[in-house]
Amino acid sequence: MKLSENTIGALLMMVSMAAYTLNDTLMKSLAGHVPLFQVIFLRGCLTSVAVAVMAWRMGAFSRRVSRRDTGAIALRVLGEVAGTYFYLTALFHIPLANVTSLLQALPLAITLAAALVFREKIGLPRLSAILVGFAGVMLIVRPGSEGFNIYALYGLAAVGCLTLRDLATRSLSRETPSMLVTFATSIAVMSVFGMGALGGEWVPLGRSDWMTIGGAATMIVAGYLTSIMVVRVGDIGFTAPFRYTAILWALLLGWLAFGDWPAPIVLTGAGVVVASGLFTLYREARLGRRRRPVPVLRAR
Repeated sequence: MKLSENTIGALLMMVSMAAYTLNDTLMKSLAGHVPLFQVIFLRGCLTSVAVAVMAWRMGAFSRRVSRRDTGAIALRVLGEVAGTYFYLTALFHIPLANVTSLLQALPLAITLAAALVFREKIGLPRLSAILVGFAGVMLIVRPGSEGFNIYALYGLAAVGCLTLRDLATRSLSRETPSMLVTFATSIAVMSVFGMGALGGEWVPLGRSDWMTIGGAATMIVAGYLTSIMVVRVGDIGFTAPFRYTAILWALLLGWLAFGDWPAPIVLTGAGVVVASGLFTLYREARLGRRRRPVPVLRAR
């Protein structure tokens, strides 16, 4: 039976989310054993080599970048580096499903920020959905409650930084190759955390540690490649909602790898965020404002 392009796109989106969540699982498994800066640097070395090869094969290095796009790339790199730090710090200290659920508020934050920065029309229905989604985020974070974890705020900071990253990406011209942007981002993340690792603790790694870091790098690249394939197959309005399968992967992997299962209020908050995001995607699709995203490597 031949699958439709939309079905293939949906499957690729689910595979992409699984790859990114597997990366998060492998990275979290190193928490408390390998310093954060060291593991990000080593993973960055491996991913940078893979991205460099792909960029070279696609001829990205032969293209010139305008001064305006250079500034946008620099802003994107800043958001990525800060977002990586905040996201992985949160990941090292709170359950996988919790931090993954917080990250699902990113499309809502981008929609709101685009309305403020680019003056995109948002409308009352979508604004209401965004506010409801942020209320769901508060259920996950639970400020002031007994179950509050300060590192949940790091997850919120990551959403803010990654919103900056994606807004900068949207401002790039189509003439700038996405692979070149990806390479610059990967090199920047590797370099910043490499310099940070020099001033901190550096621990010797065993064979299993190297295999874990190599596996994380492989999953990052796999997630990137499948995300490219997603935007080239099927209708993005159909495939985009399947990004929320990341929560299902996080629930399963968090339980299998770490024995974590979120509290009911966290699951409720995650459900509110997902429902708000789906409604926002539905409204954007109906209004014809959904644009195909520029695929770029997530260094988180």
